[in-house]
Amino acid sequence: MNVSFEEIGRLAVTFGQSGCEAGQVCKVSQSGTVAPCAEGEKFCGVVEGVRGEYAAVQVAGFVTVGVSGAVEVGYVNLCADGNGGVKAGAGREYLVVSVHADTAVIKL
Repeated sequence: MNVSFEEIGRLAVTFGQSGCEAGQVCKVSQSGTVAPCAEGEKFCGVVEGVRGEYAAVQVAGFVTVGVSGAVEVGYVNLCADGNGGVKAGAGREYLVVSVHADTAVIKL
């Protein structure tokens, strides 16, 4: 049996954007605007899509993110890895429910 967490509790918000790409974690860079995260930064969500100067950003619910380094399931402190994904580090605590080779499912 396969287990899916997709769409559970999902909340997406439209922001202005500066340099974002779909699938990467992002931060609020100025009022109403998001930008890509540098390594070690805390992230506010995951960019779902970009259209011109706007980005749809998932800010709540379960989402699949790219990971670098070792990430375990359970409550883990995560921060941006500087390449659009996340890594274990001095960020916020997130619930990690599934880990695969280079992705993890987390609850924002």
